[in-house]
Amino acid sequence: MREELLRIIERNSRIDLKELAVILGVEEIDVVNALQSLEEEGIICGYHTMIDWEKTSIEKVIALIEVRVTPQRGQGFDNIAERIYKYPEVNSVYLISGGYDLLVTLEGKSLKEISGFVSDKLSTLEAVLSTATHFILKKYKDHGTILAKKYEDTREKVTP
Repeated sequence: MREELLRIIERNSRIDLKELAVILGVEEIDVVNALQSLEEEGIICGYHTMIDWEKTSIEKVIALIEVRVTPQRGQGFDNIAERIYKYPEVNSVYLISGGYDLLVTLEGKSLKEISGFVSDKLSTLEAVLSTATHFILKKYKDHGTILAKKYEDTREKVTP
């Protein structure tokens, strides 16, 4: 039940507990207890709302920054990753494979604000060897949700 519960709430964390109990074929109290247990174990780390900022008047720039670092003896990438994720501007930090070591995502009000963060804070960290910044221009799909729906012509067809 736990794995199925996690799959369902990952897609829709606002699902009604009664509906969730019906889907899982258990009592509502069992769902409540399972959720509480998953939260206490740190498996469920938080609940988030996905917003399509393109449809608001709020200006927001999202950047993906690839970071090459020198790992520290006995600690690998953990210490430098922790230093980076403690910045409030940083949304996420991932250890990745490939030409770079860490992938950092952050949000700002402008390209200038993000590039200032990269040059003034991120690039100046002792272990950082290099960075490459990529700006998200448009989101098509995020967390499994399609954001850029195709335009469908709903006009009635006229035939001669």
